Amino acid sequence: MKTLQKYLGLMLLLALFSCNLSAADDELENAEVKSAEANNIKLEQEQAPDQQVSLSVEELKKQVIKLNRDLFILEEDLLFPANTQLVVYLSFSTGTFLNLDSVSLKVDDEIVASHLYTQRQLEALKRGGMQRLFMGNLKTGEHEVTATLHGIGPNKVDYKLAASKVFEKGTELSALEIRIEDQSENYQPSVTIVQWEE
Repeated sequence: MKTLQKYLGLMLLLALFSCNLSAADDELENAEVKSAEANNIKLEQEQAPDQQVSLSVEELKKQVIKLNRDLFILEEDLLFPANTQLVVYLSFSTGTFLNLDSVSLKVDDEIVASHLYTQRQLEALKRGGMQRLFMGNLKTGEHEVTATLHGIGPNKVDYKLAASKVFEKGTELSALEIRIEDQSENYQPSVTIVQWEE
């Protein structure tokens, strides 16, 4: 009988001990879950300001780009008002008979622009691109524009072409185009200066 009581007591003690262990395990598991949740919340809180800062930086970049564009347009309007503005463009047709090397532009016997061309720029012009060679201010009245081109023509011959145009500068923006074209009838390049209609 005493042995049975000892055995029951021991069983009761073991049951209590295992209950305590189970409760301790539950508490430990709850503590780990709470710790993981706290870490996740902390990470989210740390990431949230980083994301907000990143979004703010992107928004600032967009605003700076827009402001820069607006300032560029305003600067052009102030420096080159439409009533005194002259713009000269250069265009190329196929470029079969002239491999353009350089161009210089004079307005009223004063050199206002010159440019040396790279192969990449020539390819862009030959594909239909147009270069803004000059933009500046001119008073109203009569002016002369002269374009001088240097390059290599058929049979590797050095070419120097020139074209002049006298035009009347009014109170509106004036635009001229230097056109370099191939003449298939005589296999020679030609250059002309054309005034765009206002």
